Amino acid sequence: MHRSAAENIVRVERPFPDKLFYKIGEVSKIAGVEPYVLRYWETEFAFLRPRKNKSGQRVYVRRDLELVLEIKRLLYEDRFTIEGVRKKFGESEPPKQPQPQLIQSPSNEVIEMVRKRLREILSQIR
Repeated sequence: MHRSAAENIVRVERPFPDKLFYKIGEVSKIAGVEPYVLRYWETEFAFLRPRKNKSGQRVYVRRDLELVLEIKRLLYEDRFTIEGVRKKFGESEPPKQPQPQLIQSPSNEVIEMVRKRLREILSQIR
């Protein structure tokens, strides 16, 4: 049987749709990794920082998606370690996580005001 010329053309598809923005679920499907893996990679690689929209959802751009695919290739195919990927991209250590704000101890004046108010409330209850 003979094929037509149109059937002989090999269709080359892009590995992912050409869009301005991708949500984490879309990136997860394209890259073949779970969303929690993408979130973990964000904590390990400072260069992978997707923006967030007004509702707080991650919004990946094409460059972020390309980085995700490159990280996956390095980790899963080339068998790099997390540290190896960092070095490959010119990072020496993981990004620093913001430190929680320490609660300051109330001053003695504040403590005395609270005690006084509590005594007043207690006297009203009795």
